[in-house]
This record gives sequence, structure tokens and C-alpha cells, in this order.
Amino acid sequence: MAKIYVASSWRNQYYNDVVKKLREAGHDVYDFRNPPHGKGGFHWSDIDPNFQNWTVKQYREGLKDPWSETQFKSDIDALTWADACVLVLPCGRSAHTEAGWMAGAGKKVAVYIPEMQEAELMYKLFDLVTDDIDEVSSFLTE
Repeated sequence: MAKIYVASSWRNQYYNDVVKKLREAGHDVYDFRNPPHGKGGFHWSDIDPNFQNWTVKQYREGLKDPWSETQFKSDIDALTWADACVLVLPCGRSAHTEAGWMAGAGKKVAVYIPEMQEAELMYKLFDLVTDDIDEVSSFLTE
């Protein structure tokens, strides 16, 4: 079985089911919503409720916040630990950055599309594009 980093969005309605199904299939799964440090997942609003109105300078300072550092370390350690990444659509910039990092590190990346999104040519960088979670699980054990 594989060690899997599931990359997605807090707003993704499929995320919890994907984590559950992959674990039920015997995979070891990193869950960014419930990281091992036990302090819960990262939200910019934990640093500043007004984060959506930040300037670039404020954003750069936010990246240095101890809570940002804690969660980044948790996520980057999990990316390093994992054998593979499952990018669950729809998702945003961070998830795509994580999947790209995994591909660049030579690790398997599967794109799971439970409902069709806009076509993306650069997904050719990844190893599998599918709408079948069972195919994802099988691919990860190859």
C-alpha cells in the first residue's frame, strides 16, 4: 500500500470521502485538515481575520507567522514522507503547487476529477487523470 498526500481545497466536498476510501483500501493517508500535530488545519483567518484585505507586504509577514511555519512544516514533511499525491478537484493554488512539487520529486501523482472541471493541458505532467476513485487506489499500489 502507498503513503499518500491528498492535495485539495478546504471547500472541496469530495475530500473527506477520498481520504476515507483510500484509508479503507489500506493506504496511509496524510489529511491536511487533521494533521498529526493535533492542532487542526491551517486557516489564514487564524493569523488575521482581515487577511483577505492584506497587502503583499502583510502577506509576506503572514508567511513568517509561527502558525504558518508550523503548518508549512507539517505539510512539507508529509510531502517528503509520501510516495504519491492525489490531487482532488476542484482545488486551488496550494494543492496544485503540492502536486507539482510531488511530480518534480519523481513521485506518482493522480488527478481525481469526481465532476468534470475545465480541461488542463499541463495535467499531462501527472501519471493518471480519472474520475474513478477505485482506479486511483489501484494505480497507487502498482
